[in-house]
Amino acid sequence: MPVIEYSGIRIEVDDEGYLTDHCAWNPTVARALAEREDVGELTQEKLDIILFMREYYLQYHAFPLLRGVCRRVNQPKDCYQEAFMDPLVAWRIAGLPKPDEHVIAEIRGEGGVV
Repeated sequence: MPVIEYSGIRIEVDDEGYLTDHCAWNPTVARALAEREDVGELTQEKLDIILFMREYYLQYHAFPLLRGVCRRVNQPKDCYQEAFMDPLVAWRIAGLPKPDEHVIAEIRGEGGVV
């Protein structure tokens, strides 16, 4: 299992870059994951998206509807695309478990469960 070393801490991720323990997440871990994903500085706008995704997941145990994310954090309509390009990158930086294959297919526009 890969380990990221960042600011004196060790962060365990799986082979796809998802945090192995979503409870181990904090803003420092988010910065390390953002650096690994090569998204640049983790600005407040990006962090707002990440925090919303985390809160939504912790409450509903689901991936939020993307069209609602930006509205909920008072940002432009496609803020997640501007900030991260791929919503799954934001999800990984949020330190959340890998979504199932149907969610990933829906996010990528390949359709959901048939």
